[in-house]
Amino acid sequence: MIKHFRIQCTFRVLLLTITVGLLFYIWFQFKMYNVVVIGSSMVIFQVYALIRYVEKTNRQVNRFLDAIKYEDFSQSFSGTGLGSSFDELKASFTDVLNKFKQTRAEKEEHYRYLQTVVQHVGIGLISFQTNGHVELINAAAKRLLKVSQIRNIKSLTEFSPELVQTMLAIRPGEKALLKIQDGDELLQLAVYAIEFVLRQQKIRLVSIQNIQSELEEQEMEAWQKLIRVLTHEIMNSVTPIASLAGTVNEMLTEVSFPDNACNEEHHESIDDIRSAVKTIEKRSQGLINFVESYRQLTRIPRPDFKIYPVRQLFNEMLQLIGAQHEDKTIEFTISVEPQSLELTADPELIEQVLINLLNNAIYAVKEKPDARIELIGRMDDRGRTALQVADNGVGIVKEVQEKIFIPFFTTKREGSGIGLSLSRQIMRMHRGTISVHSELHKGTVFTLRF
Repeated sequence: MIKHFRIQCTFRVLLLTITVGLLFYIWFQFKMYNVVVIGSSMVIFQVYALIRYVEKTNRQVNRFLDAIKYEDFSQSFSGTGLGSSFDELKASFTDVLNKFKQTRAEKEEHYRYLQTVVQHVGIGLISFQTNGHVELINAAAKRLLKVSQIRNIKSLTEFSPELVQTMLAIRPGEKALLKIQDGDELLQLAVYAIEFVLRQQKIRLVSIQNIQSELEEQEMEAWQKLIRVLTHEIMNSVTPIASLAGTVNEMLTEVSFPDNACNEEHHESIDDIRSAVKTIEKRSQGLINFVESYRQLTRIPRPDFKIYPVRQLFNEMLQLIGAQHEDKTIEFTISVEPQSLELTADPELIEQVLINLLNNAIYAVKEKPDARIELIGRMDDRGRTALQVADNGVGIVKEVQEKIFIPFFTTKREGSGIGLSLSRQIMRMHRGTISVHSELHKGTVFTLRF
């Protein structure tokens, strides 16, 4: 009961009243100044103690507000035994703090959820202030831009000045397309921006996506549709011609004439017709075979994925190429880093791609006295497995580099123009890419990225 707030206040007030009364009694009856002075000090102390005790509620409220202000939800408020009003105050304080604690936990969970989503999304995201100070950058943007962390987007100038200028100048709601040559890889970037206000500060959120693979896939689908239409129409027209030419040739073979001078002219005419029909049959059959070769672009089997060492793949390729080409003047080398590098792909399809690239490299270096071809396996700057076929041949002019993956396009006299197109489609089926980087009179590098 001594801790009860009301009893305490009543007791202190009564004690203060009694003390004051005694002081007045002693002053008027005995004139004892020393006792009055000491008693006055006791009165002052009791008044101070009473005020401080009464202000205990204010201190509790102040501590409660500080706990909210500094988000210190470990505080507890004791009011047991001080009366029902203090019990209610303590319960209210505890309830409010628990609500704040719950709200904060939900807020942190929501923040972690959004962070996980932002970091997991495959599109690069960068948010920054008007002065370029970066507020957020997700994992996809770091991989794309090959950075671990940046403070200001102007530090990306070394990667691409055009990209930095675009991100600073692009208007909210607009979309921009950029073509960036990053070493031996071509990037087609789609940049989109929005703006919002956070803490009275303008924030620009920019999304960056490499759409090179999507463009290549759409291009390949368009070529496949065209090839299917062309081959279908050509085969429908040429097959009957070839069949009829063969039938006519057989009929002419069975025709016979008596051996006399008057039929010599007929003999010559029949021979000419037979020769012409043979030519028609031969060329028709050749055209059929030609069309059938282009149908390969639409008949690639689905990859049968396996895991196997890159070095083993390279060794088998060199053995195969060595058996096909007896030219000993070309120096072949293999470089794999790390040595245990493995590839998840269809071995037969990837071998076909490498054979095409090696044959092209051999053709490019055949006039070089110090001909070299190197097979390289490594992890690229974005953590992807990369296989490269590099040569020191004559190189490819820039205008041709943009066309070499187009079906039917070739720079060889005996070429069909489907090797590199077929290679690109195989890589697309592996969710990978094939690119070329070449300099005239220095060499060419074809890169397969998985």
